[in-house]
Amino acid sequence: MSDKTAVTTTDAPAPLPVFSQGVRKGNVLQVSGQGSVDPATSEFVFVGDVKAQTTRVLQNIEAILIAGGATFDDVLMLRVYLTKREDFGAMNEAYAEFLDGRTPSGVLPSRTTVFTGLPLPDMLVEIDALAVLS
Repeated sequence: MSDKTAVTTTDAPAPLPVFSQGVRKGNVLQVSGQGSVDPATSEFVFVGDVKAQTTRVLQNIEAILIAGGATFDDVLMLRVYLTKREDFGAMNEAYAEFLDGRTPSGVLPSRTTVFTGLPLPDMLVEIDALAVLS
């Protein structure tokens, strides 16, 4: 059985000291929920714009996937957390645009979308990912 290792990259926001950006065990990689934080500045970005926040969040996830040796083609599941039901369309549009071309296999990841409260008042979307590498 393979050891569990933390996956880290400066291309995604630094995590709080209580969790890892990602964790890999064997060929399984779990990416922690990401918010709309610019890794270069550690600042929360795109306040009030769920579409732009979604794109930034997916960029952060992609950076962690790459650091763990994966791509979106390895992602089995994405979980999307939204604060407002009316943001679903804009999030879904940004999501579709971002994933277009990132799954050469033609098989998109499974997805669940939940409407809930999030840790920061300006945080409209958070997404995490589960990947299995071949």
